[in-house]
Amino acid sequence: ITFILFVMLSLSISAGVLVAFPFLALMMVLGLRRVPAAVAAVFAVFVAVGVPARGGIWYFERGWAVVLAGCFVVLTMRWPRSRFFPRALAAVAATAALVGLALMIRPGSWAVVDWLITEGLMRSASLIAQGLILSDPEAYTTADLNTAYELTMQLGGLFPALLGLSSLAGLAVAWWAYVRLSAGSGLGLGPLREFRFNDHLVWLFLIGLALVLFGSGEGWTGGGGNAVVFMGGLYAMRGAGVLLFLSGGLTVFGFLFLVIGMLFLSPVLISGALLVGLGDTWLDLRSKTKAIAGSKS
Repeated sequence: ITFILFVMLSLSISAGVLVAFPFLALMMVLGLRRVPAAVAAVFAVFVAVGVPARGGIWYFERGWAVVLAGCFVVLTMRWPRSRFFPRALAAVAATAALVGLALMIRPGSWAVVDWLITEGLMRSASLIAQGLILSDPEAYTTADLNTAYELTMQLGGLFPALLGLSSLAGLAVAWWAYVRLSAGSGLGLGPLREFRFNDHLVWLFLIGLALVLFGSGEGWTGGGGNAVVFMGGLYAMRGAGVLLFLSGGLTVFGFLFLVIGMLFLSPVLISGALLVGLGDTWLDLRSKTKAIAGSKS
């Protein structure tokens, strides 16, 4: 079911658009310095335009990507020496604020966007369900398909958080590609083992969790759920970085174990990484490990 939901999300929002527009914006503002960057820019133009569609989601995802790209480039020009993640997180927050303001100005706009997202997810779910039934009619029961459809509806409610995480990933790929192709450097992004962010953001996770547990209305509960999913994804990544730091790196055997684990025990592994990431907010495990190693030497 997890795999099905991931595929549905990929079919409902174009991940390539979230990479292409920021990459093109960086190229246009900061300049083309090498031939590979120019070739990649031409390819990015085709990805950004895509196949024009009449559906409103085509315009929404490109409008979001344009605002996201603009915010990221402005922040990069204002603070060129700052690390990538603070700029990317600020760009996503600014984009959400600007798009949210635009939707508030026109009453009913968010309801239209919500309907478009849910309709796209349900259409993708139907296509995947038909394919699974045709491939092996006896492997999936009606209860399994009903569960998948119920999870699809929940996924639609969590779309803002998933869009935020996808936007961060798109900016990361775009920035890495720009630095790599334009400057020939592989240092656009820091190593995962050093990934961290402001510890005060834990309050966003805790407030979201409180709204989910004690929220008195659907709007408050939905907002809390999105905060938990968004920050939960970041804390799971932070926890993965802590585990990678403490283990000293990922061996071939460890990589194979991780792949197999994600296929069969992904909820357990992600929850474990989430708990480690949350704990690192107060324990700062990497700094303490460095201090202990320094005292022994």
